[in-house]
This record gives sequence, structure tokens and C-alpha cells, in this order.
Amino acid sequence: MIDFSITDEQKALRDLARDFAKNEMIPKAEHHDHTGEYPKEILKKAFDVGLMNMHIPAEYGGAGLGVLDELIASEELFYGCSGMATAILANNLALAPVLLGADDYVMKKFIQPMSENFTLAAYAVTEPGAGSDVAGIRTTAKRVGDEYIINGSKMWITNAGHADWFFVLAKTDPNAGHKGMTGFIVDAKTPGIIIGKKEKNMGQRCSDTRGVTFEDVKVPKENMIGKEGEGFKIAMGAFDQTRPAVAIGAVGVARAALDHSIRYANTRNAFGKPISVNQGVSFMIAEMARDIEAGRLLCWQSAWLIDNGFRNTYQASIAKVFCADMAMRVTTDAVQIFGGYGFNEEYPVEKLMRDAKIFQIYEGTSQIQRVIISKFLNDGVGIETPNA
Repeated sequence: MIDFSITDEQKALRDLARDFAKNEMIPKAEHHDHTGEYPKEILKKAFDVGLMNMHIPAEYGGAGLGVLDELIASEELFYGCSGMATAILANNLALAPVLLGADDYVMKKFIQPMSENFTLAAYAVTEPGAGSDVAGIRTTAKRVGDEYIINGSKMWITNAGHADWFFVLAKTDPNAGHKGMTGFIVDAKTPGIIIGKKEKNMGQRCSDTRGVTFEDVKVPKENMIGKEGEGFKIAMGAFDQTRPAVAIGAVGVARAALDHSIRYANTRNAFGKPISVNQGVSFMIAEMARDIEAGRLLCWQSAWLIDNGFRNTYQASIAKVFCADMAMRVTTDAVQIFGGYGFNEEYPVEKLMRDAKIFQIYEGTSQIQRVIISKFLNDGVGIETPNA
């Protein structure tokens, strides 16, 4: 039997995240959007109440929650403020490859302390010339004795200016293609790390996004994640866990736009009646709700699969592309419902529209998701009812 109910524990987590968004994020979202100020005090509060680092296993002091658990909380956080939520949940992206491939030494040195102390991490894979094409990275890690010397530049790294450590993907064998890549944890205090300026982005303005340069950065061999040559596989495998969470973030943003649209349409009068009674507006709102509900179910399916030990790459890409495109469409329609007011910063929907765009770009563009989906279909994965 298919069961869409959530547990009492998941309801409590949802309510915790919803209250946090209402009381801590929404009241300060406009300020942080206008100033671009990094919301570190809000991240610290999120850590204090248990809304960060949800996947750290219990044996290392964490909650050991699954991907679906994260999704239930993340939707509420992104409803509150997309930029803040991205900063809060960036740790999960950095943690994902580490949890997949790290040994006990790394887990005890870097991960276990995150359960006890407020710590920020960053996923440093993207480069100026290698975004969607991860295999095209140029950062190198050369073995010298018991250390690796890392050289190269990373770009668009979330939380880079505040991170305590980075997950870095580098080439240990430049002639082996993607099989010559290896992942490392790099302490942010290591000499040779140069943090770039904070980028001024269209949306999610309070999220800290920067370039990071590594110049002869010495990393102990014990900081390697997995074995030499396994970095690409581990980094890509992490996306199976993180893409559903990004997709549900788009659902949260779209849901906020829908709620604002309903309230506005019911109070804004034109021709002597609320605009919500006009079919052109009411149908637009109905389509928003339809797509939000569908997007959430796609996210939950992809999360359920990986939580239960099934590969979810195909479903995660479907959820990611559908929800990203949906959020852009829903927020654009919200601006249209608000009319001229929607184009003005005094009203909330223009921020939501700006914030929504990044979902079509980060963690794999919408075009890359279509490439992944097409490859699965061409390889014989159909659209029949899943066996899982």
C-alpha cells in the first residue's frame, strides 16, 4: 500500500522548521535581501534548535535523519527565506560526499565535532571553467610524501567566506579523466587558501557566494575522502541526496508566492470585485497549486527511494528540473497577479521571483537534468510504475 502519511517525529520537525521560518527568518528576510548581510546569527539559531547537519549518523553524535526528513524541514525554511535556507543547508551539500566516502578518522576529526559545535562547511567543486561539466575541473592535488599539494581555483562556492572546512574535488591523475579525481577535506585555516570577494547576485542575496583559490595548500593524506580516483563518483553520488532537497526548496519558494498571491487576489478590487473571482486570475492560482503539489510528490518519491536503499538519480533529476522550472513559472505568475505592485520592492513577490531563478542553475542546471533524464530513457529506463 502506498502511504503518504508522515510520522509524529516528522510532523514535529515540520512544525519546528515552520515556527523557525515564521519567527526568525521572515521578519529579517527583507533586511538581509536589501543589505546582502550574511545571516550568521540565524544560522547559529538554526544549529541550536537542530535544523542543521541533520544527516550526521547517531554514532557520531548526530540525529541520523533521512533525506525525506530533511525535505520536510527544508520546504518550510525555503518558504521563510531562500537565501537564508541555502546558507543553513549548504552544510548538507558539503557533508554528503564525506558521509558517503569518509573513514572513521575523518568522521571523528571533522564530522563528530559538528554535532557539538556550530560549524560551517562548503562544497568546493565548481570552477570558473567547469560548472555543469564537472569532469572538466583543473584543480590538482599532487602527492608529496604524506601530504597532497592542492592548486587551483573554485567558483560560486556557498558559505565560502565563513566555512571552517571545504570539501574539495581535485585531479590526482590529470591523465585519467573523471577516474583521476579525488576528494579531500581541507581545513579553511590552512595556509595558501585565498577567499575571493562576496558575489553580488540577482537573488538569494544574503547567501555568501565566493571564489576560492588554493595555492600550494598542503593537506594530510588522512584527509582524503575514499580512495584516490573515487572523487568524481563520490561527488556525483552526493547529488542523489542533495538534489531532492534543492527541488523541495523550489517548492517552498513557490508556496510562498502562492500564499501571497491568494491573499492579494482576495483583497485587491478591480471593477467592483476582488480580482480572485476573475477566471484569468483564479485559473492562474489553481495552476500554481497544482504544480506545487505535483512537485512536492516528485521530491518525496526521490527521497523515499534513496532512504530505502534504491538508486534515485533518474527521479531526483525529474524532481529537480520540474520544481526548478515550476518555481520560476509560479513566481513569475505571482508578479503578474500583483500587477505593477509585483514589480516593486515594497511587495514580497519580486524577491521570490529573483530567488527562484537560481534553482534552474545550481546543483545542476535544468538543461543538465534533461540530459540525465534522456540518458536513462535511452538506456532503457522507462516511465513505467517503479519497482521500488
